[in-house]
Amino acid sequence: MSSSTFLVTVSGPDRIGVGAELFAALAALEEHHANVTDVAQITIRGALVLCAEINVDDAVTSSRIHDVIANYHIVGEGITVSVEPVTPSDVVHGGRLLVTLLAPSISARQLDAIFSTFAKHDSTCERIVHLASYPVDCYELVVQGRSQAELREDLATVAKQWGLDLAVQRAGLHRRAKHLVVMDADSTLLQDEVIDLLADACGCVEEVSKITDAAMSGEIDFAESLRRRVALLAGLPESVIDDVRAKLRLTPGARTLLRTLHRLGYVPAVVSGGFVEVLAPLMAELHVDYLEANRLEIRDGVLTGKLAAPIVDRAGKARALERFAQEVGVPLEQTVAVGDGANDIDMISVAGLGIAFNAKPVVQEHADTALSVPYLDAVLYFLGISREEIETQ
Repeated sequence: MSSSTFLVTVSGPDRIGVGAELFAALAALEEHHANVTDVAQITIRGALVLCAEINVDDAVTSSRIHDVIANYHIVGEGITVSVEPVTPSDVVHGGRLLVTLLAPSISARQLDAIFSTFAKHDSTCERIVHLASYPVDCYELVVQGRSQAELREDLATVAKQWGLDLAVQRAGLHRRAKHLVVMDADSTLLQDEVIDLLADACGCVEEVSKITDAAMSGEIDFAESLRRRVALLAGLPESVIDDVRAKLRLTPGARTLLRTLHRLGYVPAVVSGGFVEVLAPLMAELHVDYLEANRLEIRDGVLTGKLAAPIVDRAGKARALERFAQEVGVPLEQTVAVGDGANDIDMISVAGLGIAFNAKPVVQEHADTALSVPYLDAVLYFLGISREEIETQ
């Protein structure tokens, strides 16, 4: 027997038992081979919208369904029920995408620009979740449409015009599977550049900073720039390393990010162009078990101005991410890389989700998404983790 599809919508003030009454009514339609094919609900400040899509025998009309539901006392006390037929033309075919919007605050005009882009590409928004309202505003949208590549491109343009940080990802349960989250250290996990602090101790800050800026902007090769900067540190006593470590400042939200990753079963890692001697004790304190960084050559308690091992450069960072993923046992599509400099580009490109954190334009061009807010824990929103989950102890 052929079947018809109906959308049942219950709306009004929320109260205990509404869902039970609706599904009891739908169960009473089993003699008509009723089958629930989809359910969605949202409640905002006590206002309820509960929808159920059902397939029933062709002989069943919308008025018959409405009458059965009315017998279960759902209607009344401000609650209404509508039953509308669903035709093939009402269904948007294509894959689902997760669109995450983030900004200090998100206005109706900004949302209008995003939703107008959906409409332009014949896409529909199936679900909206408000992941956070502070310290940033963040919405996650489930979008279904046909032209995903074109939609991604247009959304990126619109988001940039309207001052929104945007991530567009494939929807699916893999988002909550185990992930490896790899971060750069300097100017990402940390507010500081470690080598600049070392340079301050030897009185060559200005010269080192110029080389650092050129390297992070991609103007000169990172490995060569690192050799030149480390050479300027020759003669510093080893004790300076402890002094520098004591001065390091974590980026706002860094501890929250790491604490939440650990609690939810994600694996954090740090891959840095900085130095193991400075970073390793801090990573141990933060319970970060995976660290890859350069090593300073030290002889007789003095820095020689050379590196003691192969340089962890742009390509080396990507190799470290791949090795960590293999050790942790997650595929590359379940890895996240976060960085700010040109030497992070390969790592960001290899990862399943590459995030440019307050990064140079050249880095943003290679990333899946860019964060312009100063809070590192905003990375969690791109994993679909809400502020409420973050604050759960």
